[in-house]
Amino acid sequence: MAIDFMARRAPTLGLSGLFAVLLAACDGPPDRTPTLSDADVQRGRQLVTDKGCVACHSFPDVKWPRGGLGPSLEHFGRQGLIGGRLPNQPGVLMRFVRNAPDHLPGTAMPAIPMTDQEARDVAAYLLQLEPR
Repeated sequence: MAIDFMARRAPTLGLSGLFAVLLAACDGPPDRTPTLSDADVQRGRQLVTDKGCVACHSFPDVKWPRGGLGPSLEHFGRQGLIGGRLPNQPGVLMRFVRNAPDHLPGTAMPAIPMTDQEARDVAAYLLQLEPR
């Protein structure tokens, strides 16, 4: 039905009108961007210690241990990229903290077993790390 309409109207609509009709016919994909609304920043802070992140990275509010092998994550919330290549967005970060080698082949960061909720908590903690 929509094709019949477009076929009859296309000559009078012009290119911009046809484009508008096509766009109006599409809803686009549903928004599946993970949110951090139910994340617990304090639990995320505890998890970076429990999961061993502190062995390689330093964090501004973790005094010991302070790893030096990986980059400091002191201002991570202000970084535009994760590992210099991935956009620093909640969903990307949640996947990255669970399985960095899958997203950045060749990285020294190992895959870290954690649940979806743990990844959400760690991501929320990391994204709030900004200069005070």
